[in-house]
Amino acid sequence: MNDTHAPLLELRNLTTMFPTRRGEVRAVEAVNLTLRKGQILGLVGESGCGKSTVLLSILGLIAKPGRVDKGQVLLEGRDITHLSGGEMRRIRGREIAMIFQDPLSTLNPAFHVGEQIRESLRLHHMMLGPPWPLDRAKKAREKKRVIEVMQEVGIPAPEARYKAYPHQFSGGMQQRALIAIGLACQPKVLLADEPTTALDVTIQAQIVALMRRINQEHHTAIILVTHDLGLAAEFCDHIAVMYAGRIVEIGPTDQVIEEPRHPYTAGLLRCIPHVGERRAIEPIPGNVPDLADLPPGCAFSLRCDSARPVCNEGFFRLQPASADAVKRGEGGHWARCLRLTDYQMPALED
Repeated sequence: MNDTHAPLLELRNLTTMFPTRRGEVRAVEAVNLTLRKGQILGLVGESGCGKSTVLLSILGLIAKPGRVDKGQVLLEGRDITHLSGGEMRRIRGREIAMIFQDPLSTLNPAFHVGEQIRESLRLHHMMLGPPWPLDRAKKAREKKRVIEVMQEVGIPAPEARYKAYPHQFSGGMQQRALIAIGLACQPKVLLADEPTTALDVTIQAQIVALMRRINQEHHTAIILVTHDLGLAAEFCDHIAVMYAGRIVEIGPTDQVIEEPRHPYTAGLLRCIPHVGERRAIEPIPGNVPDLADLPPGCAFSLRCDSARPVCNEGFFRLQPASADAVKRGEGGHWARCLRLTDYQMPALED
């Protein structure tokens, strides 16, 4: 990918909050990400670290009373953070599509799979003009496009499967149907929220291969949310590691995997089993902290073997983690750890 291309999607200081009885919880805090055309970015971390909330914030799907408290989501330079409901509906599916984690809770059991894919075409009037009147020719064009997409994502016999119900699909086919819904309007950005969860390893490989082919053939930019750092290492160009709502490390995949500079990233890597190696998996001790009662300083300090007293003082900026990080800007390798500054106190967050 050419770093000279203008950003397709940018998150600038994105912060998402949820009011609770114990105070406001910052589920996502000061997240900055840049996604360019054709790039695949992995968003990695344990459950509850804010990965899925980032995707929902991008699409304006944060359930009230939660809210995007500050920051911007820029799509091709246009701020879409505070668009009206109608304006966001014109973007969802057509410019930014999302593959949700659980097909059974996303697909409507009462409607044919083909009709659920066709719905996005009707909503966005793709290639068809106004939605009404719905004449036979228009419906035939919609159905033709749906069958093309079903075939593209590898659903066998799409003409026959068009009128199948979700329960008549296997788990892998249900996931392919969700991907077909996302691709129907040929979006520029695809947000994939744990798309291989609960699938066996062979089906996981098929889904990953399908998304890679979509990326290569259509130059669709993808953000993959996963807790599986091994999957992200295989599939993604860049990786951003999240912990307690913040990005703690970000950079090109090879640098993050081969030279992790944050203790949390290194801990995640030690949790990955390797075929042929007779070594015990080393879990990260402790638990993710309560976001309503975060410790001062680095949120990972309570679980970190390298923590020092200074780690509990203030919030820390992302620091250059490699020699070319400053030169390459957001395309370089950065981490939020005092070890990168010889344990000198960095500036506080703005």
